[in-house]
Amino acid sequence: MAEFEFGGMTFRGGKAAVVLTALSTLGAGAWGVFEFYADYMEMKEIVQEIDVEMIEARNREIEIKLEEAIAYTRDIKETLRDDIDRIEVVTDRTSTRMKTTQDDIDEQLREVSDLSRETEKDVRDTMRTLEDRLEKKMDKLDADLRDILQKSLDNPLAD
Repeated sequence: MAEFEFGGMTFRGGKAAVVLTALSTLGAGAWGVFEFYADYMEMKEIVQEIDVEMIEARNREIEIKLEEAIAYTRDIKETLRDDIDRIEVVTDRTSTRMKTTQDDIDEQLREVSDLSRETEKDVRDTMRTLEDRLEKKMDKLDADLRDILQKSLDNPLAD
């Protein structure tokens, strides 16, 4: 078995393995602490080199631009709302005007239809009256012609 002496003590077998394990653990822990400390020191340098005023100035610029964008968005929203209100008013007016115009056209069409029916009735009545008068005149003419013809035939000189 392996054995070694350290600080006046002799270690053999399992104790030696425990001591070697403890020493390697301590070495690894020391190395980890050193690496952590080195990273900490690097970060400390980086943090010390950060220009806080520049970051604050940039943040102020961003806040100003954000406020301007919000104001601009509000203006757009209000303008759109006004445009929509105007469009609704124009649409309502147009709708009312169209309904009024449609009602006027319907009324005029009814009047034209009524007038057309009355005119057609008047023309028919006039035609009937005219036909009756013509028939009476033709009957009278026929009777007059027959009368004249009969007188001509009855005339002894006509032979």
